[in-house]
Amino acid sequence: MSGGRYKYLFSPLRLGPLTVRNRIVFSAHLTNYAENGHPTEQHAAYYAERAAGGAGLIITEEHSTHPTDWPYEKLIHGFSPSVIPGYRRITDAVHAHDVPILAQLNHNGGQASSMYSRLPVWAPSAVADPMFREVPKAVDAREIAEIVHGYGLVAGHCALGGFDGVELQCSHSSIVRGFLSPATNVRTDSYGGPLAHRARILLEIVDVVREAIGPGRALGVRLCGDELIEGGTTIDEAVEVARLVEATGKVDYINTSIGVATATLYMIEASMHIPPGYAMFIPSAIREKVSLPVVGVGRFKDPVQAERALAEGQCDLIGVVRGQIADADFARKARSGNATHIRSCLSCNQECVGRMGLNRWLGCIENPRTGKESTPLPLPTARPGHVLVIGGGPGGLQAAVTAAKRGHRVTLVEQAEQTGGQVALAATVPSRAEFLDLTRNLLAECVRLGVEVRTGVTADLDLVRAERPDAVVLATGAKPDRPWWAGELDRIVDVRHVLDGSVSPEGTVVVVDDLGFHQATSVAELLADRGCAVRVLTSGMVVGQDLGITLDLENWNVRADAKGIGQETDLVVMGAVTGAVMGAAEQGDGVELRLLRHTTGENSTLRADWVVCAVHARPADELWPELSSSDFRAVRVGDCLTPRRAHAAVIEGHRAGAAL
Repeated sequence: MSGGRYKYLFSPLRLGPLTVRNRIVFSAHLTNYAENGHPTEQHAAYYAERAAGGAGLIITEEHSTHPTDWPYEKLIHGFSPSVIPGYRRITDAVHAHDVPILAQLNHNGGQASSMYSRLPVWAPSAVADPMFREVPKAVDAREIAEIVHGYGLVAGHCALGGFDGVELQCSHSSIVRGFLSPATNVRTDSYGGPLAHRARILLEIVDVVREAIGPGRALGVRLCGDELIEGGTTIDEAVEVARLVEATGKVDYINTSIGVATATLYMIEASMHIPPGYAMFIPSAIREKVSLPVVGVGRFKDPVQAERALAEGQCDLIGVVRGQIADADFARKARSGNATHIRSCLSCNQECVGRMGLNRWLGCIENPRTGKESTPLPLPTARPGHVLVIGGGPGGLQAAVTAAKRGHRVTLVEQAEQTGGQVALAATVPSRAEFLDLTRNLLAECVRLGVEVRTGVTADLDLVRAERPDAVVLATGAKPDRPWWAGELDRIVDVRHVLDGSVSPEGTVVVVDDLGFHQATSVAELLADRGCAVRVLTSGMVVGQDLGITLDLENWNVRADAKGIGQETDLVVMGAVTGAVMGAAEQGDGVELRLLRHTTGENSTLRADWVVCAVHARPADELWPELSSSDFRAVRVGDCLTPRRAHAAVIEGHRAGAAL
């Protein structure tokens, strides 16, 4: 089937000895699927799923080229020949769908720790990385030769494992990037100083890798176009490096990146606050100066964005990673004219990037199958029944989708006039609007699967009996719970009351952040935009501390500073009284908070016109006692079981639907 409206996206392209059938690349990214340094069956199933979904080219996660390179636990040790059988399983699985697959080779250099290897970290110079904070050993000439040899060794292993080529990671976390960057290479020998010297190791690696893989396999180089750090590589030098690479005559394409993984990671895997295509100035500049095909990256959510970048000549291929993590059939749906069926990525980073930071295997908040591809799905049920789902948030919608796919007739009832639950409320904040795609995508899938969706319906036991379901999934979410110290003060409200418009705080506002996530920070921004003077308090060390996991923290701090939002840490609220109690007429109905700085034991007070609480909720499970004591087969999912984040609701909804 032709690509239809996508003239460029679904046109073939030669990459040296390879021809890719379309321009969609599933670029390299960490998965944490490795076990004991080896690729696994999960790797094979994961990449095969994206190949079956129509990707034009797949590039695996990095394969370490030397024993000194072990920055995180679940890294593939490509330098060991024992990885070759696992390589063959991966390549066979992908080739079954007639899709080429490359392996990315890398040594992380000084962007690492000796915790796992128990060996000194190697780098071009003894410059400590800001995240790992470990002084590396500056490599000497013999060790440089060993590094170069390691790339050739692993390239040979990849050839034996059936890969169609390799890509050299010289971008966001790499010893080669370390050599290229004047910020981390302060050498004075023939590997430091002028750019030609700093690029020497890269060109030597290109030589040995090409010799190892031969002319019949593709060789790519991934470069950082702008490190976004003081004294680091900028676009002009990146273009010159690309020209040096092309001049070897041994490289078939250039891939691109932005930022440094341990200093400016928030720009490499940008969240929804950063506009799509934000890094396209890099491939565009490189493409003007080289004739090799160039890959562009930068939060591409849909095929229309990708087609536009190709049509405008910004790049020759498009790296779509999170888009294909969220929907493995991204390419197939676009090609078949069903782009609106794509489960579009939220760029929330909660279960992909966030799980990597917690040393967990890669998943997806929207796609409960991501990370579980090697586990077979249950077959459609042999005894279809009627499933009643109560609640139209992410858990209920996912349960309805999965149950319908199993072959059941599904009815979903939602008390509100629209589905979405807390997701719909959270997405009313302008900077979080894309979060609504989570439930919007699920609702669209419900409609396509024939789920009967009724909104504005309050469910009770009489309604359940009238429906006569074979199974009931209760997904009624959670509701605000006042903190113990709030009493009955009407100027102390929950973040949800602000978002649903039931209250409109004015003047000075204190936001209490007990959750450490978007609830407090997004409402603080919303109120600041409305003209309030906002201060956020937390008992933690950082306001919105979990925003660091999703790479939102840096940009939150920038925006908060620009909007005059104050931040106070290590403070516990110990009580609250009204302004009237304080006896100051001009204070009206304000609130005075009694605070304890738990690190020192110091007591203080703080007055505001309003206090907005981002605190723990309680399950909205009023129907559960009746359901659980009835004859109905019933299960709770999501926040009505116990309040957590959206991914828990999606996973539990999927489990419930699959078990029916």
